Amino acid sequence: MHLKWIRARRLRNDSTDAERHLWHFLRHQQLAGHKFRRQYPLAGYIVDFVCVPARLVVELDGGQHLDALAYDERRTAMLEREGYRVLRFWNHDVLLRTEAVLAEVFQVLEERSKATPPQPSPTP
Repeated sequence: MHLKWIRARRLRNDSTDAERHLWHFLRHQQLAGHKFRRQYPLAGYIVDFVCVPARLVVELDGGQHLDALAYDERRTAMLEREGYRVLRFWNHDVLLRTEAVLAEVFQVLEERSKATPPQPSPTP
């Protein structure tokens, strides 16, 4: 198994409180039917949450990210070059302002869904 996938599994098993809390609302297509994956390898990184069809990445940041701003900027730039929109939220916002965080994620999902309409199926 590829090392990124092994690391992603380990990160899923060791989720932060904020990640577990947000996942409760994103899993099982609860946010307007959009499917999210968590701790998913993408563009050489492991992202916290991604909705692949909408090309939306949601990253949660704790205090350790204050020391990694340059790394986070490079990571965001790489994901954006791959066509993904990256939303970043502080852990405490996810825990204390959950509805506002979900509203922002939902708004961006709707915008991105309208920007990339589903492709029609080929007719036989």
